[in-house]
Amino acid sequence: MRGVAMCRSIKRLRERDEIASDEAIREAALQYVRKISGYRQPSPKKAAAFEAAVDEITAASARLLDGVTKV
Repeated sequence: MRGVAMCRSIKRLRERDEIASDEAIREAALQYVRKISGYRQPSPKKAAAFEAAVDEITAASARLLDGVTKV
């Protein structure tokens, strides 16, 4: 299996001790899921799985950013 290049348009969401807004974190998660799944907009049958993945990645990203910015 060939490696998949990460989407270069996903921006860093942490600068020093400041983290991005919830909206910016969700947008990055959406870009990630689009890249991994190969779907920009999934079909109605696949929409629930797509949205669940975005929700899970958003939550995991927020936990990560919260954890790395705590003193």
